[in-house]
Amino acid sequence: MYGLAFPKCPLPIPNSRRKVIQMPMEPMIGLEVHAQLNTESKMFCSCSTKFGAEPNSNVCPTCLGLPGSLPVPNRRAVEYVIRTGAALNCQTAARCRFARKNYFYPDLAKNFQISQYDEPLTHDGYIDLDVDGEQVRIRIRRAHLEEDTGKNIHLATGSSLVEYNRSGIPLMEIVTEPDFTTAEQCREYLTQLRLILRCIGVSNANMEEGAMRAEPTVNLVDRETGEATPKVEIKNLNSIRAVYQAVSYEIERQRRAVAEGREDELFQQTRRWDEDKGVTVLMRRKETSDDYMYFPEPDLVPLEPEPEWVEEIYASCPELPAERRERFCTEYDLPRYDAEVLTESRQLADYFEETCKRFEGSAKMVSNWLMGDVMSLLNEAGITIDQSPISCEMLAELLRLIKEDVISGKIAKDVLATMFETGRSAAEIVEEEGLEQISDTGALESVIDEVIEENPGPVEDVRAGKDKAIGFLVGQVMRKTQGQANPQMVNEMLREKLT
Repeated sequence: MYGLAFPKCPLPIPNSRRKVIQMPMEPMIGLEVHAQLNTESKMFCSCSTKFGAEPNSNVCPTCLGLPGSLPVPNRRAVEYVIRTGAALNCQTAARCRFARKNYFYPDLAKNFQISQYDEPLTHDGYIDLDVDGEQVRIRIRRAHLEEDTGKNIHLATGSSLVEYNRSGIPLMEIVTEPDFTTAEQCREYLTQLRLILRCIGVSNANMEEGAMRAEPTVNLVDRETGEATPKVEIKNLNSIRAVYQAVSYEIERQRRAVAEGREDELFQQTRRWDEDKGVTVLMRRKETSDDYMYFPEPDLVPLEPEPEWVEEIYASCPELPAERRERFCTEYDLPRYDAEVLTESRQLADYFEETCKRFEGSAKMVSNWLMGDVMSLLNEAGITIDQSPISCEMLAELLRLIKEDVISGKIAKDVLATMFETGRSAAEIVEEEGLEQISDTGALESVIDEVIEENPGPVEDVRAGKDKAIGFLVGQVMRKTQGQANPQMVNEMLREKLT
């Protein structure tokens, strides 16, 4: 039936009947994002949502759609969507309900998906973006609940397997208005949305695990006349980079078709992104909501979230990444780059602030060590900041030792590595291994005299006013003392002797 009603490719239009459309057309892009929620159980049953389990082990009669099974909504999933709505400046509906979205496919065992249609849980919000110095407001049409489908695995033999562990996992769908006009705006939106979802703790938003997927809808419009090309949806993009590339390509594809009068290529359709070839490819003509035959889910009563509960959820929302980023710049006098890196995760931002409270020194110094040496050790170990063996107090203690000239910055790097490996404190390591900085002029003078005697060329350069040579001599002293000399004292003593 569908093959007759909706052929895969449109009939070609003879050249004599083609009409070249000439109008100033601007991209009009909307985004749908599906995010898997961080719940321990599925949307309508108690099956586990753990990623990577044995195929078809996290299933039950309800998520397999067996006769007689009845769904029960996951209260935590409802809470997470309300929390997301709060973060996206949405309104929460006083009353909403679930619907059945009907379509036949092997990865939907019951041949329909429980979703929300015309009565979403949250609606009418917005998010403000800064794209290349320009402020852009993207309206959020709705954020609602639904269940995920299973997964089809197609074998080289021609056979297919179906894996139902994912079927029934809580999904949140966030739908924007078509307010984007560039691929850059789409990229920034997804970057900021992922930060928000992680910050408020509702989703890990790991696109490589399928926990966040994006589907842009792209067409061109003449803003003055309203004339527009048909909408094209690009399905199941699993990285921000793929969204940027697919949207960029699709905009240009439609522009070429308009410019060259190839109207046979312009029709409402669903396409996929071929990453190897760098093009979008036709999948099918676009279905409409009528094709899904939505109707109210008869096994679920409407949801009416208690107003007190909704207020409590809104009040518990943490400071969002954008606001925290601005505060880090003003309160801690950090460069914008530092603030952006430190607010990439809520845990990292918390760690930074807690360390600053304990260090009582330069916030920039904390930022430098955290973004540099600490993150390098974490990345090598494959762990995150909340799993670090170095606590905020331990890092603050190390920084105090540097600030008070007990150890040099070079020695501190080695101490940090030992702290990470052993969990011992900086003071303990410095004391036990005798790493205190040499600040005794008598002890330093003999080493400095040796360096002057061994390096007559750089010594003459310093005396001739070539200031860079002093750095070489300081380095030689540091090498001889294995990094324990006080570099500032060495610098001053060398200058006194040579000038």
